[in-house]
Order: sequence, then C-alpha cells, then structure tokens
Amino acid sequence: MSEIKSAYESVMVISLKLGDDGIQSVIEKFKGVISRHAELESVDEWGKRRLAYQINKESEGYYVLFNFNCTAEFPAELDRRYKIADGVLRTLIIKKAEA
Repeated sequence: MSEIKSAYESVMVISLKLGDDGIQSVIEKFKGVISRHAELESVDEWGKRRLAYQINKESEGYYVLFNFNCTAEFPAELDRRYKIADGVLRTLIIKKAEA
C-alpha cells in the first residue's frame, strides 16, 4: 500500500514573551518535527504582527507559515504537539486543494 501524500500549510502564532531566542527555538523545534514526519517544503517567517484580538492578554504575536507534504495521519499529531508546546498562542493546519 503506497502512502498518499497531500500538500498542507500550517500557520502558528508564537508569544513574543519568549523573546527572540525562545521564538527561534520554537520554530526550529517544529521544523524538526515536520521534517521527521513529512516533506518540509518551505518555512516563511512573517514576523511580528498585531493580533486581531487579544490572546492571553497579548496583542501581538510572531507568525510563521510552514508548507509541507505528508500523509493524512500527521496533521492530527502536529496539532497535538502544537497544543502542548509552550509559547504557541494559535495554530491553523489547512489541507491545500488538489490542483
């Protein structure tokens, strides 16, 4: 049985309270997690942006976009890891439409 891989993108918002080194370590951690379970295509750091509404009394966050290809099981595991990671304010994982 061949594993069918689909294209996904994930945006994460990281707390600025972590500082520059903390933010970079969270990004590196998730680059590693995604690389081990999927084909990481790109990482686009959007940087510090204003949030649409306050999250945990914070009005700004550091945005990062990951593009990757993986099997259908991995996004649930990635979401679970996002939820237990310190400093991650919000995440979104989207399956891209097939061209």
